[in-house]
Amino acid sequence: MMDMGQYLEIFIEESKENLQNMNQSLLDLENNYGDKSILNDIFRVAHTLKGMSSTMGFSKVASLTHEMENVLQALRNNEIPTSEKIIDLLFECLDILEEYINEISNTGDEGDLESNHLIKKLNNVMSTNIELSITESSDEEIPAISSEILIEAEEFSKSIVEKAALEGYNGYRIKIELNPNCMLKSARAFIIFNTIERDCEILKSNPPVEDIEDEKFDTSFELIILTRMAQEELKRELCGISEVENVLIEKIILKEYSTRTDQQEVENKLSLEIEESMDEDEDKRQSKTKKPKVGKTVRVDIDRLDNLMNLVSELIIIKTRLEDIDDDGRKQNMNEAIEYLERITTSLHDAVMKVRMVPIERVFNRFPRMIRDLSKELGKEISLFMSGEETEVDRTVIDEIGDPLIHLIRNSIDHGIEDPETRKRFGKPDAGTVKLIAYPDGNSVVIEVEDDGQGINIDRVKAKALEKGIITKEQSDTMDEKEAIHLLFHAGFSTADKISDISGRGVGLDVVKTKIESLGGIVEVQTIKNKGSKFIIRLPLTLAIIQALLVNIGTEKYAIPLNSIKEIITIKTASIRKVQNQEVVLYRNHTLPILRMNKILHVDREEPAKEDLTVVVVKKGDKTAGFVVDSLIGQQEIVIKSLGKFLSGIKVIAGATILGNGQVALIVDTNSLF
Repeated sequence: MMDMGQYLEIFIEESKENLQNMNQSLLDLENNYGDKSILNDIFRVAHTLKGMSSTMGFSKVASLTHEMENVLQALRNNEIPTSEKIIDLLFECLDILEEYINEISNTGDEGDLESNHLIKKLNNVMSTNIELSITESSDEEIPAISSEILIEAEEFSKSIVEKAALEGYNGYRIKIELNPNCMLKSARAFIIFNTIERDCEILKSNPPVEDIEDEKFDTSFELIILTRMAQEELKRELCGISEVENVLIEKIILKEYSTRTDQQEVENKLSLEIEESMDEDEDKRQSKTKKPKVGKTVRVDIDRLDNLMNLVSELIIIKTRLEDIDDDGRKQNMNEAIEYLERITTSLHDAVMKVRMVPIERVFNRFPRMIRDLSKELGKEISLFMSGEETEVDRTVIDEIGDPLIHLIRNSIDHGIEDPETRKRFGKPDAGTVKLIAYPDGNSVVIEVEDDGQGINIDRVKAKALEKGIITKEQSDTMDEKEAIHLLFHAGFSTADKISDISGRGVGLDVVKTKIESLGGIVEVQTIKNKGSKFIIRLPLTLAIIQALLVNIGTEKYAIPLNSIKEIITIKTASIRKVQNQEVVLYRNHTLPILRMNKILHVDREEPAKEDLTVVVVKKGDKTAGFVVDSLIGQQEIVIKSLGKFLSGIKVIAGATILGNGQVALIVDTNSLF
């Protein structure tokens, strides 16, 4: 038998893409009920999913998409009108399908989630149009199968019939007709056998299994099975398999077997079989809990791979050239070869980074549906404007940025955008607008979440912070707007009076800040009362290779990311003052906090009596701080390496890098020091 596990990764990747396409098409259909091309697109996706899931043996996905196909076909043929109720039902089906695919991705199995309630709803929609119902077939429909078949127990193993009689199994005779145009009949039969054997026991096959495997049959074959499944459920599973034209099922009356053996012997046999069956079930359960090996994949343009291949070829050429340079060779030749090698490695780095880059559209695509559901739930009219979906970011960033954006958008809809009556009072349009914009900015990617709602009420934020004991009355009176907005990111802070499913769970925006900063990014907020708010996220293009400044602190070397450095200055030791136990210096008419890196990083060294100190001025949004270092080594491109799970909780350190001489330099997480 063929091992379908090897195709699991492709199935999951393509299913997720198909479901995303279905989601977008359903959103489009909601705005244009009569568009047949959209219905055709949704039908094609449902049909593809049905075929793929049937081939892989995922019967729940196949059954649900099969019923969806029936409804979509009726919509295409104008047999039933497109309505909001039907679109909502199709969205419900989409959600269940996404849960199935996620469960398959995590465990290799569809799980215990049932979709029978949705299948019933789909059948109710089609109740006046379904010609082939999944009830017991009439005599006229099954001329090849008699109304009653008596099976003598001697035809089969005694123990099997005894088990069937005592355990309440049903006997069925099934005739399966394949599509006359089916290209791989034996492969399709294999899928059918696979589906049946999950919950049934096949007693007999006509023609024999060997002939079916060798394609020595026309377009139909018959099976006799034992199962506890209901006839309707069995038929639904088989009809969900692609290229199955028709399924005819007839219940068998199992003739009671009058055994001459001792009743105790029969019970012993039955007990043994049940124990074996339980062992098999346990094995199946254990095998299902083993997580399949599903890797993370990136689809790459073939031109980028060609470029990568060319650069590797160049690398091999320069390697050969370096080998040919003798010890007596001219130094000029060696220098030229090294310069050439440097150019190739730089180009190779750029090419590899492009291979890792994926459009942020992957994240943005989930939000139109979320906005639709939230607007219905809250009774607000909301339109979503998206721009810059083609902006490319590192795959690692894509995987992590989704949750913070969901939180920000939910926050904008719940806290920011007012209800229609309030908007009318302020002369705003009934429909609120949420803008989601992405664009590259140097070595960073900027994502903006903007709404035209009521903005952030600074006085309310201060009052809540005062109530929770986060700030004192004196701090509240002297705090400016930017400092007050920064309170929103305090752990456990929320301005919501009630905890809801949308936002305001008492979590606040600290989860957003923590996640963004763990990616090496920053969050800024702009707000105007009764005009709206804008959250600006700035992220590095890549998390793998960065430009950094190497510095000496005592006998140790540290790397500071270059994109967080504003400038490098020299200050006089005598000019440093202490304000509230914090060292500061007046620099360009602004107060600059001074941080002694040797104390923060616990580097043991004697404090040198220097008149002049080397200070690296680091920025985070509109904040700055000066890091005192012993000396500068220089700028260098470094590869970031994780410290591993045992050292993952260290706040000041973002990772490590290996230098050219083999030494390890720790990378300073500047965001955590503000």
